[in-house]
Amino acid sequence: MDSETCSIHTGGRDVVVDLTREAEQWCAGRGDGLLHVFVPHATAGIAILETGAGSDDDLIAALGDLLPADDRWQHQHGTPGHGRSHVMPALVPPYATVPVLDGQLALGTWQSICLVDLNVDNPDRKVRFSFLTSA
Repeated sequence: MDSETCSIHTGGRDVVVDLTREAEQWCAGRGDGLLHVFVPHATAGIAILETGAGSDDDLIAALGDLLPADDRWQHQHGTPGHGRSHVMPALVPPYATVPVLDGQLALGTWQSICLVDLNVDNPDRKVRFSFLTSA
């Protein structure tokens, strides 16, 4: 298995960051297998969704409705609502696995691999790409 991390700056706001280009470049020339994308943080997730047509903004809005940034959370260090960031990975898991065929991601036409981050207290993230070759 090959594995490496990349650094992503998410800034100080709720954000969906498209990682598809980085994933495509990392898988190029690797043949057939599986790409596993993992974010080693307790407050971020990986989602596969359409981007650029509003779905990424819709996801942020839906998470804002489900997980408001207010003082209801028992986990209360950091900015108001920080506890919601620790709940989010139960809804948007910290990983996704995508088939790779002949070095190319086998995503659907409108699918993108995205980092989802609601934690405005931690603007720098690591994302691990791991490639498992087929036997």
